[in-house]
Amino acid sequence: MQITDKNIEEYCISKSNLPSNDCLAIEEYTRANVHGAGMLIGKMEASFIGFLLRSIKAKRILELGTFTGYSALTMAEHIPDDGEIITVDINKETVDLAKDFWSKSEHGKKITSKLGSGLDIIPTLGGQFDFVFIDADKRNYIDYLKLTVPMLSPNGMIVIDNVLWGGQVLPGSESTGSDLRDRNTEFIRMVNDYIAESKDLYGTLMPIRDGMFLVRKK
Repeated sequence: MQITDKNIEEYCISKSNLPSNDCLAIEEYTRANVHGAGMLIGKMEASFIGFLLRSIKAKRILELGTFTGYSALTMAEHIPDDGEIITVDINKETVDLAKDFWSKSEHGKKITSKLGSGLDIIPTLGGQFDFVFIDADKRNYIDYLKLTVPMLSPNGMIVIDNVLWGGQVLPGSESTGSDLRDRNTEFIRMVNDYIAESKDLYGTLMPIRDGMFLVRKK
């Protein structure tokens, strides 16, 4: 579902600061060669995240869902040289591909990859995070949120991706015919409702690409 008019989105992209050519190489390779390339965040979302990172002067980031490394590298380009991104994923094949791309960028040294389940890895991480990007398995979205909120720095924020799920989250949306996609719809609705009803969280759901939920502690 194209939420924003395609021509308007392309115009916005043409006027925005965008990720580097190193990130473009990841995007182009992934779209041409990797199954599930639709999971890439894309230029508009990358530019918006970069703006957020600069606005809060983020230095330490946690990413859940590495895929081919595009989002991690785009974020690495917006943090200082002594900044750190920890990115978590269970797919060794795509993570190895990501590492190869990161090695070609001067910003790749800021990225640490952890292979495994986010539910297992998050509790082992020490310290606070200025920014958390959740873009992994939808089943665990709400658990990822609950685990990472206490880890936020005083000015920290969480961004959760794909929270409009192609419009399927809207009340009365028909079944897609895919059991997995329909289950994921319910998981996303669950986390959206949880944020909206929380007395401790301030959330804004943005209709950028497939929906981005911006979350902070009140």
